[in-house]
Amino acid sequence: MQDLRTQFFTRDGVVRAVDGISFDVRRGETVGVVGESGSGKSVTALSVMGLLPRRNARVTGGNIMFEGRDLTALDDAAMRAFRGGELAMIFQEPMTSLNPVLKIGYQLVEALKVHRRLSRMQARRHALAMLELVRLPDPERRLDQYPFELSGGMRQRVMIAMALSCDPKLLIADEATTALDVTVQAQILALVRDLKQRLGMAVIMITHDLGVVAETADRVVVMYAGKVVERAAVKPLFRQPLHPYTRGLLGSIPRLPQPGHDPGEERAPLEELEGFVPSLRDPPGGCRFAPRCSFATSRCRAEEPPLLEVQPGRFTACFHWDALAAAPDVRHG
Repeated sequence: MQDLRTQFFTRDGVVRAVDGISFDVRRGETVGVVGESGSGKSVTALSVMGLLPRRNARVTGGNIMFEGRDLTALDDAAMRAFRGGELAMIFQEPMTSLNPVLKIGYQLVEALKVHRRLSRMQARRHALAMLELVRLPDPERRLDQYPFELSGGMRQRVMIAMALSCDPKLLIADEATTALDVTVQAQILALVRDLKQRLGMAVIMITHDLGVVAETADRVVVMYAGKVVERAAVKPLFRQPLHPYTRGLLGSIPRLPQPGHDPGEERAPLEELEGFVPSLRDPPGGCRFAPRCSFATSRCRAEEPPLLEVQPGRFTACFHWDALAAAPDVRHG
């Protein structure tokens, strides 16, 4: 994605949901995209997939290059051929993404018939194999059930099976584990990691859960108010964030006591990110995070910091990144 801009046209004005973002994902790599609700993560995914609501949304600038082809320039027929075959997506809530009046088997077979040109019997056998691959209990019976007859974890496994059934080169997982309990979440993450290694696909993992990012991602893209504010490999970013927003996100994570911790010692309170993501119809001038930032100066409120490579492989949009680099480790205060 290069300088991607996606806008929604409403009665109250233009919403700049994605406002000039750039990042890439390589074959066999997992890139985590994190940020609060309203930061533009899901709209970025829908822009890549060509699934924006036609009545009021469109990509207005930049491009999305996939193996040399600009997805923003494809017509509907060409995009349908890409979507489901080359690109696949696990949606945030499977109960609203799966058709409630169609059986699981029908929904899996449909994609295989369209993209893999299989007969109905061949497609059903392949669908059964995919449900076995995602370790869905009693998969043959599940093919003839409706979505409401399955648990949340089972429906999510069906969504993963559907997304992976045509061997996509890029998988976008949009909050794929948000509604699941921690045990099922761990199973799903392990499954995606295993399938990525076996199939060699690239993964964009969209989430607000930094624990998921730490466990699954190779690199991290941090978004705030429609913009990328930091990009880095996962270990350096967690060790020493170079943007105040990233530091605030990491500081808000509860942590278990370390071995040898004195039970009677008072633990430091969690850091709080005060305020809210600004309206994308009328964002503040300068740095969009400045109204919530303890490092902000008059320059931050007057000028928008560009996203620059300040260390090898470290990109940040902050005038005061050097002060953050010198600050104490966020994990230990």
